[in-house]
Amino acid sequence: MDNKTILSTVDHTLLKQTATWEDIKVICEDAMKYEVASVCIPPSFVKKAKEFVGDKMQVCTVIGFPNGYNTTAVKVFETKDAINNGADEIDMVINLGMLKENKFEEITKEIKSIKEACKDKILKVIIETCLLNEEEKIEMCKCVTNAKADFIKTSTGFSTGGATAKDLALFKENIGKDVSIKAAGGIKDLDTAREFIKIGSSRLGTSSIIKMINNEEVAGY
Repeated sequence: MDNKTILSTVDHTLLKQTATWEDIKVICEDAMKYEVASVCIPPSFVKKAKEFVGDKMQVCTVIGFPNGYNTTAVKVFETKDAINNGADEIDMVINLGMLKENKFEEITKEIKSIKEACKDKILKVIIETCLLNEEEKIEMCKCVTNAKADFIKTSTGFSTGGATAKDLALFKENIGKDVSIKAAGGIKDLDTAREFIKIGSSRLGTSSIIKMINNEEVAGY
């Protein structure tokens, strides 16, 4: 698998609390240069970033991030605001407390509400796998499928762990045919990226891939 194939799956991500517009501008420039899938950035930068990249790059942002415990009404408002500002893709965080209480119907309803607010834009649902047991992960595959979201996503990158091959295989076995997989968190080398794509991830959330590829090119690999 060549670097171009890997890059085509990447949501080039910068969600650090201290990110400035200059930082965001750099990743937008890199994203356009390397033709990644999208840039994933904080909501406050969406409008300016979309004006900067125009139709050359998809802009993704996060909703209910990183803890997911906002009310549904707040998440829906955040989603509508982001799309009005030019967001092409939305990555939302589920309410994990609700999940721990086995309120799967309520979680599905919330995802549906946000999907409706997305209109024709892509919705990815972050379930924070590192905080869940296997049964909960399987239930979330069902919720995401039933809510007709576009992607199930492993992680925020702000908790105790990121994507694993085991979780991606579990997703692949339990999601519906119309749901895609995004692996995020802890993708620190190209071998891991290749492995995750081969398992079935069509998106990778990472801040490191372009840097790694640059290093390879500089080293002459």
